[in-house]
Amino acid sequence: MANYMVADLNAIEAVRCPCGWAKRAFAGPENRTATMHLVSIEADSRVHYHKVMTEIYLVLEGEGYMELDGERIPVRPMMAIFIKPGCRHRAVGRMTIINVPVPAFDEGDEFED
Repeated sequence: MANYMVADLNAIEAVRCPCGWAKRAFAGPENRTATMHLVSIEADSRVHYHKVMTEIYLVLEGEGYMELDGERIPVRPMMAIFIKPGCRHRAVGRMTIINVPVPAFDEGDEFED
């Protein structure tokens, strides 16, 4: 096995997520370190949280707010948000982001109140 991985986000099929649609790169049982998601947020996302994962969001396009534990933070392109485990969060507005979950994304670690 190679000592690296390469992903073409254009070739990855989008899946539904609490934020909209996500293309999840590097997701698979052989990788538990981190994943990278290209997320299209088409409308206000649902409030959710993770017990284990930390997420790093990078806003690429669009503007709106990140709601973090009930506080609204205005965001615009090239702003980054570090979301710790337990933080209830959602994106408000239409935007495209890169999301880097650490450790790698696990559907079992996604909760809604």
